[in-house]
Amino acid sequence: MVTTLDDTKRSALGVKLADIKAIQNLLISNEQKFISEINDQEIRDRFEHMLEDDQKNLGVLDTVIVQYGVQGEPKDTIKQMVDKLQQLMQGSELTIYEKVFQHELLKHQQVMSGLTVHKAAQKIGADVLAAIAPLNTINFENRAHQEQLKGVLEVLGVRELTGQEVDQGIWGRVQDAMAALSGVVGSVVTQTSDKQDMNIQDIIRMDHAKVNTLFTQVAATDDPQKLQEYFGQIYKDLLAHAEAEEQVVYPAVRPFYGESDTTELYDEQAEMKQMLDEIKASDPAATDEFKSKIRKLMDAVGDHIRQEESTMFAAIRDNMSSDQSEQLATQFKSAKSQIQQKMS
Repeated sequence: MVTTLDDTKRSALGVKLADIKAIQNLLISNEQKFISEINDQEIRDRFEHMLEDDQKNLGVLDTVIVQYGVQGEPKDTIKQMVDKLQQLMQGSELTIYEKVFQHELLKHQQVMSGLTVHKAAQKIGADVLAAIAPLNTINFENRAHQEQLKGVLEVLGVRELTGQEVDQGIWGRVQDAMAALSGVVGSVVTQTSDKQDMNIQDIIRMDHAKVNTLFTQVAATDDPQKLQEYFGQIYKDLLAHAEAEEQVVYPAVRPFYGESDTTELYDEQAEMKQMLDEIKASDPAATDEFKSKIRKLMDAVGDHIRQEESTMFAAIRDNMSSDQSEQLATQFKSAKSQIQQKMS
């Protein structure tokens, strides 16, 4: 059996990511209801923009979960909370102001959960931090949404209490707060450059970055237990990555990348799998020999990465539209997720 890194901690983080996804789906459902129920065009526009962000961020979150590689289920308390809030949002017990107020609290919960995951990742391992990096985009946008929701709540609250309109200068103050937030938070988190989903090159590149981080961690230790754990994570990550590429990516690129070049990629991964099995059967207590085998694997993976990120990526850019590349990324993530579930 392959030992993996800090199984208890990593499983707990997997559950937390599943909690965040459950809340993300609730946020999307709420915003769709607000758009249909609120007549104020200014507020509707703001919810439409939030909905666009949150739908995109659901895809980013799926990417994070697949990159992380540990499948979890939301806690029962989160499932119960989501069910209760869905009932309240659909019913007439709450006013629209109270519904939006609950929505703002959910945004705050998402922000704090996202920041907690980021801080926990710093303690668990560098490879985890690399895997969950896109979560920073969601954290930033949820924090920006909070500022907008404060303005929405002020408008709705004044109308509900007085029947009159609030000073519309509130939106200027909201924009100023968001600009200040962008200056502070934007400097320390990674934001996407546009609203598009990540393409297949982005997703594969993230896999490559994570395994390179693990190789760096192997090089930095002579502890047999840590060597076994780091290799265990490399083993799982590389196998899931390779199988998903062979199921989805290589058949898609073969027509324009060429028969010989595509076959070479298959052959390189077959060799890599043999090396993984050889290392799996080795004793990490024989530190020098064990690390030597991992260095050979690292060299083989490095050559493979260079080919994919240069010639294969160039072929994809030249022969696939953005939509096709993004669709391929979605198929790759789905295949990889299924492979990870079978492996676990």
